[in-house]
Amino acid sequence: MDWIPIVFVTFKALVLGTGMFFAIKWHYDQGRKGKVEERRAVLLAAGKAVAIFVLLLVGLGFVTYDLVRMLGLELAFS
Repeated sequence: MDWIPIVFVTFKALVLGTGMFFAIKWHYDQGRKGKVEERRAVLLAAGKAVAIFVLLLVGLGFVTYDLVRMLGLELAFS
């Protein structure tokens, strides 16, 4: 009767240990697999954000120029 808890606890430890090992290995492999696609997605998103920012900046410049001309302000640099 005293050997049943020892066998069950040992079996449980082996099963949980094996499961944890393969879970960690699977997550590690998944992380290594997605690095290239993740880097490409981040660079693409950053490029889009920069392009939108530059377009908005140019648009703001044109709107400011038109507003200054409409109000008759001095545009000379000297």
